[in-house]
Amino acid sequence: MSDHELSTDAGRVVIGIGGLAVRQASAGCIVTHALGSCLGIAIHDPVAKVGGMVHAQLPLAGQHPERAREMPSLFVDTGVRLLLERMLAAGARKTRWRLTVAGGANLATASDYFEIANRNLTVLRKLCWQQGLVIAGEDTGGAHPRTMLLDLASGATIVEAQGRRYEL
Repeated sequence: MSDHELSTDAGRVVIGIGGLAVRQASAGCIVTHALGSCLGIAIHDPVAKVGGMVHAQLPLAGQHPERAREMPSLFVDTGVRLLLERMLAAGARKTRWRLTVAGGANLATASDYFEIANRNLTVLRKLCWQQGLVIAGEDTGGAHPRTMLLDLASGATIVEAQGRRYEL
């Protein structure tokens, strides 16, 4: 099945770091784990029954051109643009989208030295502003990793962190 083909159940689609998935389905979910300084960005169109998610690790593709050619969804700028393109190609309409984001934690790692989490969020917010998109739900910052799940049936974004499970 192609990435945009309508199905009744997409099953459980798991994406890792630099992963991107878009599904048109009336059931199933897209999930990503271990969002530290990375961002999980999810979009859902309830009318077209299209949902998508990207797990972006770094802010700007231009700083790593070779890696960006191999895996554009590893970067917030190119990953979000690719997610938007695939959502549109699957029949979603921007006016109905609900965008949510999780991650952007400042974990005690070497990447904190470079402010990766804050830079990821800054790039995302700039892209949303340029595209006329509003972030409808957000769970970012702090010092703990998160799991993010997009329920394709309801459009709900569920976050699991620190032993809690809640909806954005």
